[in-house]
Amino acid sequence: MTMAAAIESRVTETRAQAEATRVADVEIFRDMAAAEATWRALEGPGSVLTPYQRFDLLAAWQNQIGVQTGVEPLIAIARDAHRQPLMLLPFGIQREHGVRVASFLGDKHITFNMPVCRRDFLTTATRGDIDAVLDALRAPALAIDALALARQPRHWQSLTNPMALLPTQASVNGCPLMSIEVNAPPTDLISKSFRRRLKSKEKKLQALPGYRYLKAETDADIARLLDAFFIIKPQRMALQKLPNVFADPGVEEFIRRACHTALPDGGHAIEIHALVCDDELIAIYAGVADGDRFSMMFNTYTLSEVAHFSPGLILMRYIVDHYAGLNYSAIDLGIGSDEYKRLFCKTDEPIFDSFIGLNARGKMAASGLSAMAHLKRLVKQTPALMKAAQTIRGSLSR
Repeated sequence: MTMAAAIESRVTETRAQAEATRVADVEIFRDMAAAEATWRALEGPGSVLTPYQRFDLLAAWQNQIGVQTGVEPLIAIARDAHRQPLMLLPFGIQREHGVRVASFLGDKHITFNMPVCRRDFLTTATRGDIDAVLDALRAPALAIDALALARQPRHWQSLTNPMALLPTQASVNGCPLMSIEVNAPPTDLISKSFRRRLKSKEKKLQALPGYRYLKAETDADIARLLDAFFIIKPQRMALQKLPNVFADPGVEEFIRRACHTALPDGGHAIEIHALVCDDELIAIYAGVADGDRFSMMFNTYTLSEVAHFSPGLILMRYIVDHYAGLNYSAIDLGIGSDEYKRLFCKTDEPIFDSFIGLNARGKMAASGLSAMAHLKRLVKQTPALMKAAQTIRGSLSR
C-alpha cells in the first residue's frame, strides 16, 4: 500500500469512528445537586424522558430512601465535542454480595427506567455512543463491577430507547397499557356497556354526602388524601397477606415529598386522583404525568361497605376521561397483571432488562442476575409455579 493510500485509509477510518459515536466525553457526578443544572436543562422540550427520570422525583427518592438504603448516586452525562449534553444516566450504586452494582435510581418504586436524552441524539444514537459511556463507567476510580438495568421501555413517545442497543432480555413482569388515539370517542376507550355498569354502581356512591371526584391541587388536599392512604393501605395489604412495603425506611417520606413537589408546568412530581365524600376517602390512584402519558404508581380503596360498588374502577373511568380530554396518548397501570387492569388495558408495554458486567467479577455477577431474572419471569408466566410461590409467600407472612 502506498503512503498516500495508507493516509487515506486512516482518514476514512477516523471519519467512520467519528460517525459511529457523537459522545466525546462522559462526565461523572457523585452528587445529585452538582448535576442538577444540566439535568433540569435536559428536561426541556428538546429532550425525551419518562416522568420517572425527572430530577424532582429522583431527588426526593434519593434524599428519603436512597440515603437510608446505602445508595450512592452516580450521574453520568455524555457530551458531544462542543461540551453540549447528549444523554444523562441517573444511576445509583449499591453493594450486593460483595459486588458493586449500578442501577437506575428509584429501585422498585419506579416503573420505567430510561436515560434522559436530547431528542436529536436519541433518534441517531449508535452502539458506539452507548459503548463510549460504558467505557467511562469502567474507570477503576468508580469501582463499578456490573450494571443491572431493569424495567426499560423499548420505546417512549414513539422513539426507540438507545439502551436497547445493548444485550437485552424480557423483564420479569409486563406493564398493562391503554393507547389513546387523538380525538378518540370515549366509547373507544371504555365501552358503552362497561360505562353503564359503572354509572349504575356510582349511583350508590352519589348518595353519600359530599361525594365527588378530585384531582388534588392544593397542599391541604394532598396532605389529607395521603393521611388517609397511609391508614387504609397497610390494612388492605394485611388482608391480602402482603408485606407493608410502605413501612420500609423513607418510603412514606418520599411519597409525601414527591406529591407536594410542584413542577414548572403546574402539576406535581406525583399526581393524585381520588373519589371522596365528607366522611371518608373512597378510592385513590396516584402516578406521574408528562403531558403525553399518565403512569400509575400506587392506589387503594376504602375498607367500608361502599367498597362493594367498585370505587376503584369508577375512579379509573374518571382518570381515563381526564387524560383523554387532555389529548394524552397513553395510560399505563404499572407493573403487574392484576385482573382489573385488563378491563382498561388490552396491550402491554414492551419492557426489557440488561445485565452488563464491566469487569471479570462483574460479568459473573451479571450472569447470575440475568439467570435470576429469567427464573422469576418463568415463575410469573407459569400458573402452577406462580400459585406455589404465592402459597409459600402466604405461609411465610403468617
